[in-house]
Amino acid sequence: MQVLIADDDALSRRVLHDVLVDWGYQVIAAKNGNEAWNIMQQDHPPNLVILDWMMPGLDGVDICAMVRQQVKPRYTYIILLTSRNRPEDIVQGLEAGADDYIVKPFNPDELKYRLKIGERIIDLEERILGLARIDYLTGLLNRRAFMEKLEIEINRSLREGTGLGIIIADIDYFKTINDSYGHLAGDRVLQNVARCLQKSCRRYDFAGRYGGEEFILGFPGVGKNRIQSIADRVCMDISQCYTELPQHGQLISVTASLGVACLEDYPSGNPDHLISAADDALYVAKKKGRNQVVIAKPE
Repeated sequence: MQVLIADDDALSRRVLHDVLVDWGYQVIAAKNGNEAWNIMQQDHPPNLVILDWMMPGLDGVDICAMVRQQVKPRYTYIILLTSRNRPEDIVQGLEAGADDYIVKPFNPDELKYRLKIGERIIDLEERILGLARIDYLTGLLNRRAFMEKLEIEINRSLREGTGLGIIIADIDYFKTINDSYGHLAGDRVLQNVARCLQKSCRRYDFAGRYGGEEFILGFPGVGKNRIQSIADRVCMDISQCYTELPQHGQLISVTASLGVACLEDYPSGNPDHLISAADDALYVAKKKGRNQVVIAKPE
């Protein structure tokens, strides 16, 4: 786990750095509060932080207060390290937003186990957030989590000038499966199609269940020149994905209709515009006979 430490005293910073490295942490060191704050504003900053209280520029308490005013997807666990030990000082630090407080010179064993407490809290939060982001049936991202990821990737694509494509896939005649074999069989089909979609994705692509029998896929770095072939492959993969129904003693297959949209055609950066375009293309695919891909074209 990464730990950010900030201390303006070079000797104290070095001692703390070496102790944490010996314990197996990846340490990022800052020489003052301003440097620490800049690190904490990066895309993936450490969420376990040790701050010296007294530093030039921003001090540890200032940073605590500023962090707690932010709305961030991950919690930042902050330990204040200081020579102040009066009760009113401790209260001030905790009121500013610190999670814990250690007095200098620190006892290594005490610091070690206070860090372990921070790790447990962060791990617990990540497990809870993970459960809240996953569709219970398919194991894919749920709609809300997909939208959050899509917004992040759109911003990244616009910033870096790279492509981004999305696909909405709707299983054809899914109601017939539920009517003919029952809803448990329908659930097995959804689960199997979800596994198929995951296999069709690269490790940095992302897939979600958009609702009912609709799935949605995001492809960072993919533009109009590649999205057609990817969508055709996904469409074929779904049609070749057989689901075993033991209670009925048979295998069944499904097809899907796919609507596709690329960010370069809808550069506003609004996720709703991109999804609306893919959804309109999906409607056209259904109307044209299903089991096919339609690429959205801007008006």
